[in-house]
Amino acid sequence: MTQRTISPQADAEEVILDRALRPQRLDDLIGQERVKENLRILIEAARRRGEALEHTLFYGPPGLGKTTLAHIIAHEMDSPIRVTAGPAIERAGDLAAILSNLHQGEVLFIDEIHRLGKAVEEILYPAMEDFALDLVIGQGPGARTVRLNLPHFTVVGATTRLALLSAPLRTRFGAIYRLDFYDQAALETIVERAARALKVPLEPEGRAEIARRGRGTPRVALRLLRRVRDYAQVRGEGVITGEMAAQALALLEIDERGLDDLDRRVLRAIIEKFGGGPVGLETIAASIGEAADTIMDVVEPYLLQLGFIDRTPRGRMATPLAYEHLGLSREGGEQGVLFRP
Repeated sequence: MTQRTISPQADAEEVILDRALRPQRLDDLIGQERVKENLRILIEAARRRGEALEHTLFYGPPGLGKTTLAHIIAHEMDSPIRVTAGPAIERAGDLAAILSNLHQGEVLFIDEIHRLGKAVEEILYPAMEDFALDLVIGQGPGARTVRLNLPHFTVVGATTRLALLSAPLRTRFGAIYRLDFYDQAALETIVERAARALKVPLEPEGRAEIARRGRGTPRVALRLLRRVRDYAQVRGEGVITGEMAAQALALLEIDERGLDDLDRRVLRAIIEKFGGGPVGLETIAASIGEAADTIMDVVEPYLLQLGFIDRTPRGRMATPLAYEHLGLSREGGEQGVLFRP
């Protein structure tokens, strides 16, 4: 599938930009106040005891700052950080090689940790709990296990699918935090700071328009800022005004609530094809030709946040707010009769 403008997944250009704009300390991080306060206590307690930080897990929709927080933890603890991802660790030996090269207090950040294989997880359990690596030497009846002691280190995991994380792995994290969508004020501050770094003239109305359509996600808001910047330079004087931002985002088919064509297709499928629901996720995905994982990880969290859909034991249902947003009305009970006003 082609990368959506409002996709919370980072592209190659954004990885470089994210590094340039990424805050280095907790005090520099905008938003996520509850998580920040808990991390301050966790980090300060570990530093006073002279110990490695407890293993920490962040979960929530993509683009909300899980990777950023992992780097902040490393900076606050004055520790190096090693970055990997669940899909990149294919064999138990791959993880054993990483673990055996860690140093005292080092942070090991594992993105998409829910995608670790079972054999890999078996290596990680004793490493996290006992700071030991169990190696099997030889094969058959003569095989023996050798335990290699590891320096105390910190695993920071990130996942968009907490339910897919195995219970034994989840219990080995001493601190688990959910990242929430950002509010309008926080996104405006993030957009303002990025505009200064990019040397883009930005008026308050333009900043508000971008933040309003940023889906509560910094990565999305920053991408929209760059697209609006391009539009303002080509169609205007280079200054991002409220009108210029609205025109640019309308051209990208991103509406005033930050929904794009895929979001609207999901809502219309529930309402127009299935009478407003309830309908199963796989059925929705098949009806619009998209992957169920894409809908669950990328589309649903924001629609739930807006109150446009409900999850019920029987499936997804569109709410009155969704009908109103799409300009549709509903009458006649649960399944309803739709008409355009």
